[in-house]
Amino acid sequence: MNHNFGFTNRSFICLFIVMLMAWMLSFQALAQTPTVSRAEAAITKINADLKELTVTLESAIGDERDALQLKLFQKNEELRSILATAIEQNKLPKEALIEQVATQQAYSQGASEYLEGKIKSLSEKLNEAKDEQRLTMLNDYQELQHYLDTVVESSWQNIQWLKQLGVDETLEEKQFKSFITKRLRLVSASVEYFSQQIDVVDKQLSISPESEKSSLQLSRLVIQQRLNIAGDSLSSLVSIADQLSVKTAEYKRLMFEVTGSVTQDLLDWQVALSVVTHWSDNFWSWIANNAPQHLFQLFVFILILLVTKILAKLARKVVSKTVVSKNLKMSQLMQDFFIAMSGNAVWIIGILIGLSQIGLNLTPVLTGFGIAGVIVGFALQDTLSNFAAGMMLLIYRPFDVGDFVFAGGVDGKVSHMSLVNTTIKTFDNQIIIVPNGKIWGDVIKNVTHERVRRVDMVFGIGYSDDILKAEKVLKDIVDSHPAVLRNPEPNIRVHILNTSSVDFIVRPWVKTDDYWDVYWYVTREVKLRFDQEGISIPFPQQDVHLHMVKQGD
Repeated sequence: MNHNFGFTNRSFICLFIVMLMAWMLSFQALAQTPTVSRAEAAITKINADLKELTVTLESAIGDERDALQLKLFQKNEELRSILATAIEQNKLPKEALIEQVATQQAYSQGASEYLEGKIKSLSEKLNEAKDEQRLTMLNDYQELQHYLDTVVESSWQNIQWLKQLGVDETLEEKQFKSFITKRLRLVSASVEYFSQQIDVVDKQLSISPESEKSSLQLSRLVIQQRLNIAGDSLSSLVSIADQLSVKTAEYKRLMFEVTGSVTQDLLDWQVALSVVTHWSDNFWSWIANNAPQHLFQLFVFILILLVTKILAKLARKVVSKTVVSKNLKMSQLMQDFFIAMSGNAVWIIGILIGLSQIGLNLTPVLTGFGIAGVIVGFALQDTLSNFAAGMMLLIYRPFDVGDFVFAGGVDGKVSHMSLVNTTIKTFDNQIIIVPNGKIWGDVIKNVTHERVRRVDMVFGIGYSDDILKAEKVLKDIVDSHPAVLRNPEPNIRVHILNTSSVDFIVRPWVKTDDYWDVYWYVTREVKLRFDQEGISIPFPQQDVHLHMVKQGD
């Protein structure tokens, strides 16, 4: 990774030359100590390394200079780690430690001023650069900001070290507190600005055509990275500010709103109160700014629904008058289907228009319906199969409401039908709901579809009875009923010479509604007339012949 911080300015080299002189003095002070501890030896070695790196930096160029600059930062962090241990365990003379910390103070102040200048310069370049170039420059910006945060943390640690060593740092701490407070305001303002910019870009993305979305998405990515960098810096500053007793509730609330991360900071009642207060202010501000507009949109939406209701009723009336036309010859089921669909179609169109008027983008809504339809289709395969069967029943019309049918293993009168199932009322007044898929996949027998039916009956007489007389009696009985049609003519014939009887078929034609009346009348009259005329109605009989065998044969 190329950590190109832009450290080519001569001022940075001068800073390290000053630091070099301080490190040399510290090195001489440590060298004069009679016995050298491990900590002293480590500090002496790192100071020597820093001196060597600083000398080498003066003649380095390009990537080599960048690598040396990074190495100097790392070596100084290593030195600070040893100093922290030495101060904690009192391994070095207090004077030497104070001198080392003072050197670190000078270094932190100079590095802070230098890094702030570089960050400001790079920020100006970022604002002027194109989005493609910004992505590359943001890596350098992030590294600079990270090192600046590290330097600020080091400055606070320097003050704590000196206080621990007995040095009065009251004035320095007060000045540093003022610096942290000022920097908190600056960084938090940047966080709010970038957050608002993301909201603006998101709104543009929601209404922009596909051809413009790629550039907006790239711009959003750049802003999001800058927001993340500023958020990390704010988090570091808040941590220091808490130790300085600076009020940070508002800044923690801002961090929570930007990142959405639930941390232990929310357990602080001041932070929680700040979050609730801010949300409340935003809510009432939104109400004040948007309530009139949204109330008007709601009024328009309700008005559209009322108009839709009127149009749906009108559509049903128009369609109902159209489908009953004799020229169309539609079944009752088909008529009900078109009437219902006309009203539903008007409602769907009206609701979509209403939603568009309140600012809802219908494209993702329709896309969502499409995706949901696929999911529901897989989940409800049996139901959709019944739906398809219902459509086939509507198209081919094998029966209608009021017909007596035998379908799906059930016989009875069709009382109701939907696209999913059919309701059949049996002759003993039971209600049976049969799935359309079962009906369409089985034999359908429509008993009352035709207006005229033939009543098929069979009557038998004995072999000793007069066939012509019986035929005349049967014809008189059939002709005597007014519901029997003359055309087609009734059919009365000797049909079968059965084992016990001579069977006649009696087949009069009647209207479908008169079927059972004629059937029951003819059956009753045949018994009565046959009894009057002395014609027998035989029952099954069998002759049994017994052969006697004599005993002894």
